[in-house]
Amino acid sequence: MLKPMIQSLIEAWKPAMILPLAVVLMHAEAAEEISPARKVAVMKTSLGKIRIELWSAAAPETVNNFIELAEGRKAFKDPGSGAEIKRPFYDGLTFHRVIKDFMIQGGCPLGTGTSGPGYNFKDEINAMGLGLSDMKAIENGRPHPWLLIQSQQDFQKIILGPVLKQMGIKGESEFQEKLETVQQTVNALSILDVYTHLGYVYDTDFAAKKPLRGVIAMANSGPNTNGSQFFINVVDTPHLTGKHTVFGHVLEGMDIADKIAQVQTSAAGKPAAPVIIESIRLEKTVP
Repeated sequence: MLKPMIQSLIEAWKPAMILPLAVVLMHAEAAEEISPARKVAVMKTSLGKIRIELWSAAAPETVNNFIELAEGRKAFKDPGSGAEIKRPFYDGLTFHRVIKDFMIQGGCPLGTGTSGPGYNFKDEINAMGLGLSDMKAIENGRPHPWLLIQSQQDFQKIILGPVLKQMGIKGESEFQEKLETVQQTVNALSILDVYTHLGYVYDTDFAAKKPLRGVIAMANSGPNTNGSQFFINVVDTPHLTGKHTVFGHVLEGMDIADKIAQVQTSAAGKPAAPVIIESIRLEKTVP
């Protein structure tokens, strides 16, 4: 019933439908000095060692979950047997998804990207601190490139559909009556508004961290679906801002992450030869 009205409204933003996929790289931020109170994890891989500072102020639950799984202090559900067990979770897992000039991803017990510890937990993201409330979703007739809108279907799913739902518009006559209001609402949207409509929940209590080169962040399948999978950026990924919890950054071993990112993979990003996570352990003291 809404198809004709959706089509007519999409025509109003037709220039936006031809936007090419663009990623505007952000300038890397200077590395912070390490205080003795901060947590540093050592990730040993089959290609070398990576030291990672973990940001408890930015993502306390995420950091605790990562450490407790890594050191075997938190129970998880075995994806094979379904039994609840407790052992160092990441030992022996692989970087199952590697994309050159993007990121390296690990933490799936099945090595397929489809599994985790048997539970999910919330995002820890400060979207206001990241500036998403000040960034227009539609500017000069085009969606912001971070929204990755490349088709009418994308536009409807990400922007228009949630707006119509929020406004309670269910029929053609109602749409025609409120067309001007719908257009004004869409044009006034910030990126924060768009992501909130999609189900993301933010908290200004957390330190805001951008998805720059060298950060470690949680992989997910949508809002509040964190578990055990993580990725390390080998480039800045501004289009991921506000959609993934960033909880640390590489102190040493970025050359190892870059080396992993260069391994031969399938079209889906699975390494031809497994890159193994041998262990992840928290350093007891920071030098």
